[in-house]
Amino acid sequence: MESLPMTSAECRAASSALRPKIYNYARLLIQKGVALKPGQELFVSAPIDSVDFVRMVVKAAYEAGARHVTLGWSDDEISRLNYENTPLDFFETFPAWKREQLDGLAAAGACFLWLEGSDPDALRGIDPTKPAAYSLAANTACTIYRESIDFGKLPWCIAGVPTPAWSRKVFPDVSQEEACYRLWSTILSVARADGENPASDWDTHNAVFEKNLRSLNTKHYDALHYQSKNGTDFTLGLTDKHLWEGGAALTTDGVRFFPNMPTEEVFTTPDCRRAEGTVFSALPLSHHGSIVRNFWFRFEGGQVVDFDAEQGKDVLRSILETDDGARRLGECALISKNSPIRETGLLFYSTLFDENASCHLALGKGFPECYEGGLDMSVDELLSCGVNNSATHVDFMIGSDDLTITGISADGSETAIFVNGQWAWE
Repeated sequence: MESLPMTSAECRAASSALRPKIYNYARLLIQKGVALKPGQELFVSAPIDSVDFVRMVVKAAYEAGARHVTLGWSDDEISRLNYENTPLDFFETFPAWKREQLDGLAAAGACFLWLEGSDPDALRGIDPTKPAAYSLAANTACTIYRESIDFGKLPWCIAGVPTPAWSRKVFPDVSQEEACYRLWSTILSVARADGENPASDWDTHNAVFEKNLRSLNTKHYDALHYQSKNGTDFTLGLTDKHLWEGGAALTTDGVRFFPNMPTEEVFTTPDCRRAEGTVFSALPLSHHGSIVRNFWFRFEGGQVVDFDAEQGKDVLRSILETDDGARRLGECALISKNSPIRETGLLFYSTLFDENASCHLALGKGFPECYEGGLDMSVDELLSCGVNNSATHVDFMIGSDDLTITGISADGSETAIFVNGQWAWE
């Protein structure tokens, strides 16, 4: 039987009942996400519609001993107005004051929390070269900040927060109030923040990651072969010293943090020189406020040599034209179709959530921590070993329900890793 819509009074009562769990979620992001230490600064980037939750986060941070919390607000409507009315060349240079802020916080040893809740359709119809230019300028200007994040010097975390527009996108058939309540309930569930002791639940969750990581790192495959009925037939080479990561990460001075909440993936950086074949998307890609649907890439010699999309081909082109590394891969990630996020049956239109519902690849920058000794190597040294370098990193989902992934060892022997979209040993 189809459920009846909630009344406004029911939505208010249900949302009020969630507030203790929402505050526990805020504490979880501070304690486990960014692992804030007493005396440490915190930078929080958040949509302006999430101000109520941000106040909880700031309170939790000061309770944990934060020295100071700096906020960076975003607003989808203002962002759209800026892109509509400002020439392209403005976005090709990152503002000096923003660079000084981020580099200054990184130099001071701050931790960084990004709260994601953007409207997936916010920039529909906007020239994609403008947000692409802004992203490129930001990633190349803030050298201290980028090095601190990319080379494991500082803890950081990306997490979700409901906003009215995002909630309506995920739950289009109910009222605004009910959509926000439903999205909050879903986020708390898939982020393992709705139990009595979320911090302990994340320790248990991390133990599962460690088991899968031990298996993959012991096998040390030379390549992975992907196949599915949608047309994916793709072989991806791995570097000679690749490492699989997932769950908790460690800074170079030993602080354990969780870069993504939620997270279900184990991942590594492939050899950006070794990719052959075609991969088809399994889910839409939400990128800079635009949606890309039903797309594919064909690789030769590690590079994308052809691509197409039913919707958003211009967005894909803007990604691929970012720089030389944007046509090569920087990540491959494995996620069972039995993950809690996939089991919701929802399309979130958010990479943070959708990438944790499906095996995925990423165009662009690779991870130094996924190459043995990589955190002590320069960008050029990493690149010479097959670890891609780029100013972008864009995940796209390829994990269809019938996906098969075969591990190929250096001696040519083959082992089933994924069968019908799930771990072969599940």
